[in-house]
Amino acid sequence: MRISTLVVTLISAGLLVSGCASQNGAGTSSNNAGKGAAIGAVVGAIAGKSTANHKNKRLVIGAAVGALAGAAVGSYMDQQEKALQEELSGSGVKIIRDGDKLKLDIPAQLTFELNRSDIRANLFPVFNDIAKVLRDYDKTMLVIAGHTDDTGPYQYNMNLSQARASSVKQYLVAQGVQDIRIETQGYGPSYPAVPNNSDSNRAANRRVEIHIEPIVE
Repeated sequence: MRISTLVVTLISAGLLVSGCASQNGAGTSSNNAGKGAAIGAVVGAIAGKSTANHKNKRLVIGAAVGALAGAAVGSYMDQQEKALQEELSGSGVKIIRDGDKLKLDIPAQLTFELNRSDIRANLFPVFNDIAKVLRDYDKTMLVIAGHTDDTGPYQYNMNLSQARASSVKQYLVAQGVQDIRIETQGYGPSYPAVPNNSDSNRAANRRVEIHIEPIVE
């Protein structure tokens, strides 16, 4: 399937939130841009592991919301970082810059009750501020990653981290951030920020991260 045909097909799937995969003439499934097919590729690429699927995801979002020319990327992300710093000052959310990528590190204990995935009502203003900046700087793709500590059953933690990441996505979409730009992934205890060897470290590992990557032409 030609890239132009693939992009049109995937945009249609994403905008309709259909969850369906289109077929090419030989009968093989194309990448599903709507929900889950590109999640692993996007997360891997944000971690520095470039993949063909991630390139396709950028093409899909770029065709839907626009893309940045290479020379404009640094300035665009500088401005977005500054806007996030201004909106999130004193919120407890850490803003981490890595080249032309940003990461928002959100402590889970601030965002969720113990063993729950619904966002605390007192954190709505913080997520409203995040959504405002993400709407203003829409030439980016986002991966929302949920993490837990290593206490409790592994599969329970995997499910909880996915549910929390999905809750954050649903809230941001409700605030006007385009669904097509966002993927979610629950990692459970698989990628601790620090060793799980103390109560304070375990608390630090219970977090949600929003990875923000520019869409480049």
